[in-house]
Amino acid sequence: MIDPILDDVKALLDKDFGDDRILKQIFRACENNEIISNYERNYVRKLSEKYLGRKPEVISTPLIEEKSTVPDVIIPETNIAQNLQTFQSTTSKSSKNLKNSKMIFGIGGIVLVIIIISVISFSGISITPSTVETSVIESDDSISDTLSVKTDFSSYNKKDIIAINGVSNTSGTVNLSIETSNGKLVWTEQVSLKSDGRYSTLVIAGGPGWENSGAYTIKVDNGKETKSNTFSFTI
Repeated sequence: MIDPILDDVKALLDKDFGDDRILKQIFRACENNEIISNYERNYVRKLSEKYLGRKPEVISTPLIEEKSTVPDVIIPETNIAQNLQTFQSTTSKSSKNLKNSKMIFGIGGIVLVIIIISVISFSGISITPSTVETSVIESDDSISDTLSVKTDFSSYNKKDIIAINGVSNTSGTVNLSIETSNGKLVWTEQVSLKSDGRYSTLVIAGGPGWENSGAYTIKVDNGKETKSNTFSFTI
């Protein structure tokens, strides 16, 4: 099935609007029924609205499905009222034994503390401020990445789907790019960060610039710093 944006891509190429390299890559992906990223689709849509007079798409969000899940978590009010009445009845009946119950719980708590101290002493475990401080430092050291990028595999063949993900301590977006071993840019995309700072996207290995097998470098730039990773590509 031919992708519906193919006609817009042809029209933009004929009228020489937009980036010719990116449009040709999208045109090839449409003809070969390859996956087109959201960035590429938005790129074609914005150019079509600006130069071809296309109307902006209006996407309605269905609300019916969300409402269907509400009854599953409703707690019947009658059960709450019955439980409350039962609790009040039980409380009134046991008011005479309240002092005795508190005394029993107090003695039980003291016995429990003595047992815990005995177990710790028998095991030879020593809890000191230095031990707690060391644990906190080790936990903080595990969260050292302020920016990262990685792929799901270390090697790919032509037309494989590359899953890219990472994390950034900034907000907004990050810029991703893939270069050959000679520094030639073969792919780029701007990806939005989630609320927890994570991001992810997909790209197809192949197309213009992917003519040679070898090591390719994936880079991420958040405006403050740049990180990179490598993977191998085979035609």
